Amino acid sequence: MTTTRLDAPGIAAGTHRPENGERRPEKGERRRPRRNVVAHLFLLVLVVYFLIPIWWLFVASTKDAPGLFSGSGALWFGKDFNLFANLQDLFTYNGGEYLQWLGNSVLYAVCGGVGATVIAVLAGYGFAKYRFRGRNFTFALLLGSVMVPLTALVIPTFVLLSNLGLTDTVWAVILPSLLSPFGVYLMRVYTADAVPDELLDAARVDGAGEYRTFFTVALPLMRPAVITVLLLSVVGTWNNYFLPLAMLSTSKLFPITVGLGLWSQLANSNNGGGHSLWSLIIVGALVSIIPLIIAFLTLQKYWQGGLSLGSLK
Repeated sequence: MTTTRLDAPGIAAGTHRPENGERRPEKGERRRPRRNVVAHLFLLVLVVYFLIPIWWLFVASTKDAPGLFSGSGALWFGKDFNLFANLQDLFTYNGGEYLQWLGNSVLYAVCGGVGATVIAVLAGYGFAKYRFRGRNFTFALLLGSVMVPLTALVIPTFVLLSNLGLTDTVWAVILPSLLSPFGVYLMRVYTADAVPDELLDAARVDGAGEYRTFFTVALPLMRPAVITVLLLSVVGTWNNYFLPLAMLSTSKLFPITVGLGLWSQLANSNNGGGHSLWSLIIVGALVSIIPLIIAFLTLQKYWQGGLSLGSLK
């Protein structure tokens, strides 16, 4: 009796195949672990590089004024741990004006960031899903405005708001922060791919109006881009320095960035306590990044949830 051997397609004769179905790694694949190690080492170096300034800021915030200029190790703690004492001095200095600046920064970041996100979402959705006359020309102008530095627009914006009588008010910071050309561009590009036209047409056929189609069908699919634009807008408004510096003259309206700059000028001129004021500036800079960390950690779960929703589409 003759037995005929049928080899599986794609498997050469005489090639041993493990019983558990696993494929032996070829010669070229044996180098992958080494490549992974190099990539992880490179990422570790980048993480250390970006964390060193934050670590220095935390360590410097635990030192008193003499300890900052004593010449001891800059990346390690001193003999005394004065973080809580520095925080108390920070919140009580000059009648607690730092808390006023902190509240102003929260107001500007929330109003400007949320407003810029709303406008970017609506404009991006309109550019991506509606056909109207002049759409390509208008979007080209939008792309051109992305190339213009924001600092170049501060003086024309100041002249415009000065004619309207809005300088030295909170609106002088909030209104310019509502415009985010890059946010509109990002929302337009993302919406064009993430929201299928067939899905919108199906909702319209089922009797849904344009507003209901947008809020119930399109907006959930746009969540990752919405969170991205919101984070970029909030961080950009929070860290904005030149715009409020040009628009505001009353110290009670200053955000943290301009307020700390005012303190640094006083410290350099030795009119505000010299070395002792530098300790308040450093601990104030540490406190100023905590709201951004909280905002990122809070919005991260919505970001990840939106990515998972898009992967199931």
